Amino acid sequence: MLDLNTLILAVAAILFVIAIGALVVWAFRTFFGGGSYGFLRSRDRRLGVVETASVDQLRKLILIRRDDVEHLIMIGGPVDMVVETSIRGRPHLEPPLEDVIIAKSDLRPAPDFRKS
Repeated sequence: MLDLNTLILAVAAILFVIAIGALVVWAFRTFFGGGSYGFLRSRDRRLGVVETASVDQLRKLILIRRDDVEHLIMIGGPVDMVVETSIRGRPHLEPPLEDVIIAKSDLRPAPDFRKS
């Protein structure tokens, strides 16, 4: 006969095996998956969605960046269309050439809000 301790141990062992299996699947998908988080993905992402805005319930404006060029498209209506193309993207931020110095100013007195 099965006693209660053996049953609890069997259920715990099954849950442990399921947890280990889920961990292995997660690790495999993270490091070798084809998604955007994969270990073997290409490092240079050339395509990306910069911004989206809803025009109405059906249509959306989407700003897409390819390399350093952005394209504005409208989707969701009866016809998808390119609104504007070859928009120069914002330049990538570069570190400052020199040290940044923040000017120090004197403290101003607090305003007096008492009624006179």
